[in-house]
Amino acid sequence: MNSVNLRHLVTAPLLAAAIAASACASGGGARRGAVPPGTAQPDQFLFDKGQAALNSKKWLTAREFFKQVDENYAQSPLRPDAKLGIGDTYLGEGSSEALVLAINEFQEFLSYFPTNSRADYAQYKLAIAHLRQMRNPERDQTETRDAIRELQTFIARYPTSSLMPEVRTRLREARDRLSMSDYLVGYFYYRNRWYPGASDRFYAILKDDPEFTERDSVYFYLGETLIKLRREAEALTYYERLVKEFEKSDHLSDAKRRITELKAQAEAKEATS
Repeated sequence: MNSVNLRHLVTAPLLAAAIAASACASGGGARRGAVPPGTAQPDQFLFDKGQAALNSKKWLTAREFFKQVDENYAQSPLRPDAKLGIGDTYLGEGSSEALVLAINEFQEFLSYFPTNSRADYAQYKLAIAHLRQMRNPERDQTETRDAIRELQTFIARYPTSSLMPEVRTRLREARDRLSMSDYLVGYFYYRNRWYPGASDRFYAILKDDPEFTERDSVYFYLGETLIKLRREAEALTYYERLVKEFEKSDHLSDAKRRITELKAQAEAKEATS
């Protein structure tokens, strides 16, 4: 069974369970979302009620009004915004089940309204729903990778969007989480004296994410690893990069000490050769 099918088998039950829970919680929604007789623009009335509830963080109430627009006014120009509103209520709710439903809503929006003027917003919020499910660096990083994928999709599709600065900030956040996860694996290898495995992991981080916020730690422990592998000249370059790129680092004084030691060793070796 390939990974795509496996992912579908895992995700589909979660989505079904979340939808069922949402349906139970929304009981009585039709009554609350009833439109007063004689209302000239019932879709606008429902949407405004939903937006007011959303602004007040009344997630369930807002969802009921938005769903009335989405389900009963298929031709309304407000339907795309109502669909986004539903997704926003799930994001606001923030439970693991709600975040699964948020992802579903934003994906459906992008499928139904790919050319809508707010498609960039839907793509951004889709990424946010994954970001909010990211786990600690020591744990599985599936959601982190999904967040990175959706953020990169945003950058490719909506290069002129006003949301771009926030997207780039969020992408850095997600990439830092993934790189930290890889760094911890490399550090584990280093502590357990499997130096080839440690160096491979550290090299991969610098190649895949050269802007990793905490790459000073990668530089330092890659240097330490290379010393253990008797590759002192190469180790020196990483200590020097650390000193050059970071004015502040927990490793700064140790890196400077290593530079002094390695240069002294190189000079002594040259003098005796």
